[in-house]
Amino acid sequence: AAELEYESVLCVKPDVNVYRIPPRTSNRGYRASDWKLDHPDWTGRLRVTSKGKTAYIKLEDKVSGELFAQAPIDQYPGIAVETVADSSRYFVIRIQDGTGRSAFIGIGFTDRGDAFDFNVSLQDHFKWVKQETEISKESQEADTRPKLDLGFKEGQTIKLNIGNMTSKKGGAAKPRVSGSGGLSLLPPPPGGKTAVPPIPPPSSTAIANHVTPPPVQKSSNASSADILLDLDAPAAASKAPVSAATDLWGDFSTASSAVPNQAPQQSNWVQF
Repeated sequence: AAELEYESVLCVKPDVNVYRIPPRTSNRGYRASDWKLDHPDWTGRLRVTSKGKTAYIKLEDKVSGELFAQAPIDQYPGIAVETVADSSRYFVIRIQDGTGRSAFIGIGFTDRGDAFDFNVSLQDHFKWVKQETEISKESQEADTRPKLDLGFKEGQTIKLNIGNMTSKKGGAAKPRVSGSGGLSLLPPPPGGKTAVPPIPPPSSTAIANHVTPPPVQKSSNASSADILLDLDAPAAASKAPVSAATDLWGDFSTASSAVPNQAPQQSNWVQF
């Protein structure tokens, strides 16, 4: 894992002053006013880098880039980087060499914005380290928890109810009725009845046209020729009139009865 880690640059400031600071005599913290601020012991470039979870403050030469001192930081705020009590532009860092020896020196920035950027770069890095630690801890706890077995056991089945399929209560789905044009029509509602158009009642005019007038009585003085004429008349005329409701030929009888009676003509028949 260490071979896969790469070094990234978090912050670069071209001007930084380095001071030799006296040892701390009390727990009240460091004060920049005790240093010789007008006469820095070294001036160069500051570069903040990170490799894995560790951050490094590197003091380098402005021209050649040669490393002057390096301070590894495991946590912030901590003993490796401390702020002074009387200024926000000065810090105390713990530098280390390859042999394990360490020393405390003071650094300071001319511009207050450079000091702010230096402080924020360290805060962001260790905030990311904290998040990564929490995520790895949660993943380890998840691995130790018993896993849920969501697979089907031997012989275990499952039932699915899908629309237009056979169900327990409804049974088979009813097919749709298709019309002549190929369109699907819905069946009539249950219990519905087809409406039959009513038959209109017969009008009073039609009833009046079916009334047949009574037959005309023949006079008793009719001659024998008239009797023979009566024999030649159709048989329907000698019958009794039919009721108006059942006589389909009433219109024709009404029309024939409207003609006035003509005088009987003399017949050429020989009387016996």
